[in-house]
Amino acid sequence: MTVSAPLRHLLDGYASVPAFVLNPAKDFLAVNDLTEALFAPFARVDNLARMTFLDAAARRFFPRWDSFAESIVAGLRHAQGLDPDDPRLLEVVRSLSDESEVFAALWSSQTVYGKTRDATELEHPDVGRLWLTSQAFDVRGSQGQLLVVYQPEPGSASAEALTLLGALHATSRQSSGR
Repeated sequence: MTVSAPLRHLLDGYASVPAFVLNPAKDFLAVNDLTEALFAPFARVDNLARMTFLDAAARRFFPRWDSFAESIVAGLRHAQGLDPDDPRLLEVVRSLSDESEVFAALWSSQTVYGKTRDATELEHPDVGRLWLTSQAFDVRGSQGQLLVVYQPEPGSASAEALTLLGALHATSRQSSGR
């Protein structure tokens, strides 16, 4: 599953907020620069479910980890209800069930919901606590793709922290030659 060029341009146009595209299995299909900076504490930015349950950084990064983890599982279950034979989704669920007892327990709880807007609290090691609103949009014409945008309250400390994070990330990329 690939992201169209116009959607990629839209992501890049969100310079002041993290924006990314996920598939139903929670694989990151595309991210903007600020998303790279935001998720830098993780070993790999590849699959949000795997990052949540298998990366040690997750429990520090998501201060309300229990709630976030439950929402990830509920979203996967929602996606499975829409396409029960999605091979990538089945692979992620099987792998996480084998590798994480917590995931397996949450998966067996049968909780299902899709979300379009949610308050998200994050703790970034470089800029501290961030309070963001997560907005999710289905991408028309690209079945299964979900555009997610994390927005701070305008003029808030979180907005200032995201600006600082973006500057730190740009400086880091320049010094490493990327």
